[in-house]
Amino acid sequence: MADTGTTKVALSNAEKQQRFRERQRSKGKKEVRGYLSKEAIECYQQISEQTDWNDSTILSNAIRITYAAYKNGQIGLLSNWLNQHKL
Repeated sequence: MADTGTTKVALSNAEKQQRFRERQRSKGKKEVRGYLSKEAIECYQQISEQTDWNDSTILSNAIRITYAAYKNGQIGLLSNWLNQHKL
């Protein structure tokens, strides 16, 4: 077997993560992070169990629903409901 002189170097986890983030950005996606309250974690778990959605889908849909409430003048109603129900 002849050696062609080309060897592949394994990428580190950080390099793999960076490449993944770059691919996501090139698709027009944006990473959003935050910390969840205990109540929000319980809601998240319930949504995840009932829908089989992953983190990204849950967050994306939550933002879209909140935006729809805002655009339809219902953001105050939504906020009041969440506060009254301790969610």
